[in-house]
Amino acid sequence: MSEASPPGQPAIDAAINHPTRLAVVAFLSACDEADFASVRDSCQVSDSMLSKIASALEGIGYLGVRKGYVGKRPRTWLSLTPEGRQALALHIAALQGIAATARQAGADAGATAPAGDH
Repeated sequence: MSEASPPGQPAIDAAINHPTRLAVVAFLSACDEADFASVRDSCQVSDSMLSKIASALEGIGYLGVRKGYVGKRPRTWLSLTPEGRQALALHIAALQGIAATARQAGADAGATAPAGDH
């Protein structure tokens, strides 16, 4: 699920690169599991959008889905798998690498630009 990156550097993960998917994965990274409604409300998405995201991430092994009941009401809980947690960590590392490379390039360009070109 990763895009190409320089050797030795983590790659952007296309499966969680979209901001909404990233928000869901990041939310779940802070807990063992969360009920569907809590994730939906925190990430400000519709039921159908979260359902699609959960299905896609479950399909690639990043998300676990547990169904059960609270009283007589059906409930769904979502959790990150170890693979999902690792994917998030590598994705964040890739983003940090991109930002660091860009900052360094900007600093280098600023240091070598003629005084009147700032």
